[in-house]
Amino acid sequence: MISYIVSRLLATIPVMAIVALIVFSLLYLSPGDPAAVLAGEQATSEDIERLRVVLGLDQPFLTRFGQWSWAVLTGDLGTSVFSNRPVADLILQRMEPTIALTLLALALAVLIAVPLGVVAAWRSGGIVDRLAMGLAVLGFSLPVFVLSYLLILFFSVQLKIFPVQGYRPLADGLEPFLRHLALPAFALGIVYAALIARMTRASMLEVLNQDYVRTARAKGLSTVAVLVGHALKNAAVPIVTVIGIGFALLISGVVVTETVFNIPGVGRLTVDAILRRDYPVIQGVILVFSGVYVLVNLLVDLSYALFDPRIRY
Repeated sequence: MISYIVSRLLATIPVMAIVALIVFSLLYLSPGDPAAVLAGEQATSEDIERLRVVLGLDQPFLTRFGQWSWAVLTGDLGTSVFSNRPVADLILQRMEPTIALTLLALALAVLIAVPLGVVAAWRSGGIVDRLAMGLAVLGFSLPVFVLSYLLILFFSVQLKIFPVQGYRPLADGLEPFLRHLALPAFALGIVYAALIARMTRASMLEVLNQDYVRTARAKGLSTVAVLVGHALKNAAVPIVTVIGIGFALLISGVVVTETVFNIPGVGRLTVDAILRRDYPVIQGVILVFSGVYVLVNLLVDLSYALFDPRIRY
């Protein structure tokens, strides 16, 4: 197990190196002179040249990339052009709302999707199956921002149950914390839930036809014991895999959801940085999100052994 973990960690090095190269190239691949764009229309030629020196655009690409890579390895993601603050500090300052929203959306997606997929497979071909898969297709087809505005219109504007926008940290109390995150977490998690539900149904259908499931039924075990204790446990590996792969949906959805609900998280920071053409912040956020995605997929691989004892590392 330890050797496998070490090998997988080493395998992430070239992946992150390629990501870092692409992220750093954003500044050079942008149309026009990035320094002139960042400086604004009222900037003089001296201001533009000064900004070129700050951004390192006066140096060769490989030299600048080497300096930036070494700084990233030491924890320095650069300095924001707009606020003149370290990018790492800006990301850490906005991390709490994003982590809270992502974890809550993930929990809601799993709690909704797995039972829905299990029931759909159990009643395969029936009205319950058609209804569940219809809801899954609808959830996967509906854009996050459309669902967000519909939830705001119904639950916030008309029923006045949840606040329209904003965020309250957990330190202010559990009730305001959950009330402010309920709608964005549901809007973000429903698309993720649709993907998990369809995979759960497909995996359960394959497992329910196995001999050991028929044997469990013949022994007189209850339906819940057969579905959860035997079928779901053996169908868990594909489900966990799609949860890890689909984690990219949450990362991309966070940007839209935080913007709609005015949540001061990393997603909102990304949008603001794009609008201001604050390239160091954009580079830092993409790099952090990529590292989190690679880490999540590593944890998913390691979890296989917990669900299937036949898997050994």
